[in-house]
Amino acid sequence: MPLQWAAAALEMALTAATAPPVLGIAGVQGSGKSTLAAQLASLAGARGLRVAVLSLDDVYLSRQRRARLAADVHPLLQTRGPPGSHDLPLALEVISQLRAGAPTRLPRFDKLADDPWPLGQWPRIEGKVDLIVLEGWCLCVPAESQQALLEPINALEREEDGDGRWRQWCNQRLASDYPPLWQLVQPLICLQAPDFDVVPLWRWQQEQSLAANRPGRTPMTLAQIRRFVQFFERISRQGLRIWPSIADSTLALDDQRRPIPPLR
Repeated sequence: MPLQWAAAALEMALTAATAPPVLGIAGVQGSGKSTLAAQLASLAGARGLRVAVLSLDDVYLSRQRRARLAADVHPLLQTRGPPGSHDLPLALEVISQLRAGAPTRLPRFDKLADDPWPLGQWPRIEGKVDLIVLEGWCLCVPAESQQALLEPINALEREEDGDGRWRQWCNQRLASDYPPLWQLVQPLICLQAPDFDVVPLWRWQQEQSLAANRPGRTPMTLAQIRRFVQFFERISRQGLRIWPSIADSTLALDDQRRPIPPLR
């Protein structure tokens, strides 16, 4: 990501009214959110500032808790990703502890194992931080209208959620459970993909990178990735529509994740 743009985003965050500010990074899967978060942390660290980086991907519910949701609500809830599969009380508690300057463990989720890392492997932060960076694929996305939910948008919804029960449940969680976390984000910056069609390839590249760093673990195939991203498609498309109008700064990307002139 352009260092100049990242530096401007950092300056914007450090002038926020809250202390420490929660700088949000929104963007579809594979758009470079984690890379940008690390870049921001490095820039801040060079100035002697302490930064805590948290991802929505690190507060997914365990496989066991998702299995209970799948049994009680809908089988599709076994798969991590959509609203309702995050441990929001954990995310809120972590941010609260960081803002209070209390010793805090930052959650970490093992995507290849599809379960949180053991608590002892979560990084620990002692004392106050100057900045919290929160990144997520559905960050600050609002719920859709009931009318918008009526028609399925992909094969997954048509074939495995024919009555719309799963997407309605996820949408209700997005409407009722997520706003307390969204309200903590200020400012919000966005990495804007050209469209959703790039997501399967970007997510597959991400999977290859994860596997390269974890020899012996089997990554998802491209075919599995194509099905997996359908769980995210509806809300990702909503994000692509809404982020440019709500973000404080937006960087447009081409299909190779190369920055093009900012949208605003």
